[in-house]
Amino acid sequence: MEHRIKSLPIPGETTEAYRERMARLQAEAAEQRQQQIDEQTSPLNSPSVRIRAWERLHQIDLPSDPGHRLVGMIAAKTGLTPDEVRAEQRLRAAATE
Repeated sequence: MEHRIKSLPIPGETTEAYRERMARLQAEAAEQRQQQIDEQTSPLNSPSVRIRAWERLHQIDLPSDPGHRLVGMIAAKTGLTPDEVRAEQRLRAAATE
């Protein structure tokens, strides 16, 4: 889950220390986001893992409709084919039956 940067100065914190802390927090957030992007595109990860990474990154669930417009976008962003995304949809649907 993504954490929000705490942007308020700490009591007694100098302006310079505050700026350094903000820069460090922003760099950490950017690194975490890049790790999430890497997870969603890694060929070492299964389609299920890649799609779940995409869902976490975008905070959107995989739609259940195979014709949904997000299927193509999810495929493109995860390096999968639309058919692989639809296969994950079918697996999830079968698991809820």
